[in-house]
Amino acid sequence: MKAFGLRCFLGAASWPLWLAIAQTASLPVFQPTGVPLGEADIVSLFSRRLGFVNKLFFRSLPALTVVLAVLAVALVHPRPAAAANTPPLGVRIDENAYCGKGDVPKFGQKDGPAQLPTSCYYTGLDGTPSPGKQLHVGAGSDLYSALDSAKCGDTLLLAAGASFPIKELPSKKCDDQHYITIRTDSPDSKLPPEGTRISPAWAGVASLPGRPAYSQPPGGPAKLMATLLDKVPSGATIGDHYRFIGIEWSSEPGARIARLVTTEGADHVIFDRNWMHPPNEEEMNKGIGMIHGTRFIAVINSYFSGFHCVARTGTCTDSSAVGGGNGDLPISTLKIYNNFLESAGQSILFGGAKSEVNPTDIEIRRNHLFKPMIWKQGEPGFAPDASGNPPIVKNHFELKSGIRVLFEANLLENCWGGFSQTGFSILLTPINQSGMCPKCSVTDITVRYNRIRNVSGVMEVANPFAQDRAVATDGGRYSIHDLVVDSVHDQDWKGRGEFAVVSSNAELLHDVAFDHVTAFVAGPLFYIGNHTSDRIPNFSVTNSVLRLGGRQPDFASTGGKNTNCADQAQRAGADAVLLSCFVNYKFEKNLIINAHGSFSKANISVGSAEAAGIRDLKDTVSKDPRLCHAQGPGCRKVSPGAGAASDGRDMGADVDAVEAALAGVE
Repeated sequence: MKAFGLRCFLGAASWPLWLAIAQTASLPVFQPTGVPLGEADIVSLFSRRLGFVNKLFFRSLPALTVVLAVLAVALVHPRPAAAANTPPLGVRIDENAYCGKGDVPKFGQKDGPAQLPTSCYYTGLDGTPSPGKQLHVGAGSDLYSALDSAKCGDTLLLAAGASFPIKELPSKKCDDQHYITIRTDSPDSKLPPEGTRISPAWAGVASLPGRPAYSQPPGGPAKLMATLLDKVPSGATIGDHYRFIGIEWSSEPGARIARLVTTEGADHVIFDRNWMHPPNEEEMNKGIGMIHGTRFIAVINSYFSGFHCVARTGTCTDSSAVGGGNGDLPISTLKIYNNFLESAGQSILFGGAKSEVNPTDIEIRRNHLFKPMIWKQGEPGFAPDASGNPPIVKNHFELKSGIRVLFEANLLENCWGGFSQTGFSILLTPINQSGMCPKCSVTDITVRYNRIRNVSGVMEVANPFAQDRAVATDGGRYSIHDLVVDSVHDQDWKGRGEFAVVSSNAELLHDVAFDHVTAFVAGPLFYIGNHTSDRIPNFSVTNSVLRLGGRQPDFASTGGKNTNCADQAQRAGADAVLLSCFVNYKFEKNLIINAHGSFSKANISVGSAEAAGIRDLKDTVSKDPRLCHAQGPGCRKVSPGAGAASDGRDMGADVDAVEAALAGVE
């Protein structure tokens, strides 16, 4: 049963009471948006007919008595509706929303076809304490002497404004109640509060060219952070149970450092309110590399800027702020929360190197993935390298390897083509890079409550060959919903402007679900490619609002002539491509704008944004992508997609939920 049926039974305003009831009765619960809170979908226990209780099992008779009593109160005295700025049910914005003390996971079981992470990292200060001594490390002092004398649970206070060289932080075999904290000696009152993102202003930098305005200390920019200068080209190494607070990471100018930090073999390390960047905008391709035996690593409330490789004359080709995933030892339980992540290549990249393992159980939430427009040739303020060449731009978020990943409430902004790719924002593409990762898989990926804007392509979901036609192991079980996309460009940004490429060249792609998506693109809806002998199973696009453009068919072929199932079928329209390339597929309850061909009667097709009843949409740019429910300012007509989704909601993303999830991210 869908959740709205239960809400009809209790009344929408009484839904929070049901959550309390379920906790009282020790029942697992799902929220109305489909975001799981427990192990089973309690709403499936209710019939859809007037909310009549069809089946109900409780663990004890007293629990049943409590539930019936509270239900009676709820029906007679329903609670008032929540305030307009209260996040909708299902939106989780706090740092440890999915993790309890003691690293107890609260993700739930599944989101659509995707299994959610099964392991988590609790990063609150109350659960990762340093109860020992405080050791002051003054400017010019020897950091390593202080580290040698430090015991598990101690805190090292580094002089604000001072710099300290770093190569290796030793493993001291501490435990979860005795972290070694390395932090600035600036008092907490002068730092952003716990759970709040820091910015370069705490290092005395008021602004960075081409970047969004960021938060400032109460008295204005000041050097309140201590600086660690990496001396190892492959990155400073970290041991176990360290927490870094109020630290700036960089290197000496001209040192030619490739990566600032590697967490190889690291265990329980938290980077909290840090700023990582190359010196003087020099070429540097990695911020933090999470590789080979990394476990329980968190990057939270931090700011990464300037990571890039230079086209033609540079020393690297693929930059990233955070990523890794390669090696021979397990890599698991990674948390990337509330950061500004800027890199020309990818803000986040996992995979793409020799590996015997896949990184697992990754939580990526409430981050701003960004590329400054001053890196784009032809834009005002374009700032090339000293050689005159631009940074190599690729994507925002790419998985070549990864299992059980939650990508939630992130803002992805500015991405264009012109290098080796065409400017996709997100890539879910398992790759056996150079034949050195035959076990690489990308499976059980949940992408929800995100916004993408100013890109030349939205997403690629594909199981491709590597360059030498090497094949990875698996790619599938993707749940993508409540995604808002606008300001999509095409040839002027050296891309094609499509919503997604869906293709399967090697191992068969499977179980891909797009639901409640709002996307206004400049090109076709999909480029389809399947060069396998079998059709792609369990592909669905439902309850979405999709604006198309360009001259290509709505479902276009990726090429390959007769070896591609879509090559001939594209001429006959979307339904023909679906039939030719997919099995057990679903394409229904969508509102499609500017379609070139016809779609099945299970969808609504209109010729303009006005006919679709979008509150604000001009070309691909939307200030308000909500559907109109009544005539009024900005609404000439009621949208045919209003309340027309299969679950009784509006077609398209839950814009209120997306905006609540992203509040404060930018």
